[in-house]
Amino acid sequence: MDHSGHGMNMDLPPFTLGRGLEFSPDLFFLVACLVGLGLYGWGVARLRRRGDAWPLGRAVSFTIGVLSIALVMCTKLNDYGMVMFSVHMVQHMVISMVSPILLLLGAPVTLALRALPVARRGTKGPRELLLMLLHSRYLRIITHPAFTIPMFIASLYALYFTPLFDFLMGSTTGHIAMMVHFLMVGLIFFWPIMGVDPGPHRPGYVMRMLELFAGMPFHAFFGIALMMATEPMIKAYENPPASLGIDALSDQNAAGGIAWAFSEIPSVLVLIALVYQWYRSEQRVAKRADRAADRDGDKELEAYNAYLASLQARGR
Repeated sequence: MDHSGHGMNMDLPPFTLGRGLEFSPDLFFLVACLVGLGLYGWGVARLRRRGDAWPLGRAVSFTIGVLSIALVMCTKLNDYGMVMFSVHMVQHMVISMVSPILLLLGAPVTLALRALPVARRGTKGPRELLLMLLHSRYLRIITHPAFTIPMFIASLYALYFTPLFDFLMGSTTGHIAMMVHFLMVGLIFFWPIMGVDPGPHRPGYVMRMLELFAGMPFHAFFGIALMMATEPMIKAYENPPASLGIDALSDQNAAGGIAWAFSEIPSVLVLIALVYQWYRSEQRVAKRADRAADRDGDKELEAYNAYLASLQARGR
């Protein structure tokens, strides 16, 4: 399918899941997905060659994350997304709220820091440049909640309810840029919340949950607004091709339902991951305390018992 030009020129048969999942690659995203998988695989292989382990779960999560991008961008879902608002919304929600979570659970930054070689003294290689970026003021700003939450919200309202969306949908370059933007916004929003990779902001678990739930209601409100609308709100989808056999308003209502549903799914996934991380953190703290007690003969307990004995002596 030719992705050039405006999506309204596409003459597609009525949508079915089978047709939507047919292979129809977008060259940019196909190459990006293959490069991403290749680099991650190189990193894991490099660690294993020197005898270091890398958790299988992380590799699986990253791989599924990349495949989820390919699923919505390298199949005919991408073609149908140019003419059906509901299919486009599936693309948007997956690439901005599901793919980023899976990619971040794969800890690609941690893998890069461990796998990339240290540059010779006096020079800067890829690892040193990555460390500079992680400690940069720029990254501190764009990963701060004061930036990530408004950006997460603006990616919905400022894009769909302004002429910018129609402008981007008018060209292949604009459409690719929009999808890359969705992915990057998702990564930046969820990065400090997931807390798997090192970053400028490492809030506590309660604060991470608050950041998560601060953004999700706006997705739900956006979906409800689309579901309750009595006329098409997005110009690019006002006149779907007759070959699809769909009504623009009904398709928009379906898109709203998808946006509303996806506001809940990532919240549950991230919440489960955060609770698990919190549990693991508490376990590590408890183990360190046990080891410290073994080393010093549990001096804290002895001191506490001595304190209780002194209180008892005073009471006599």
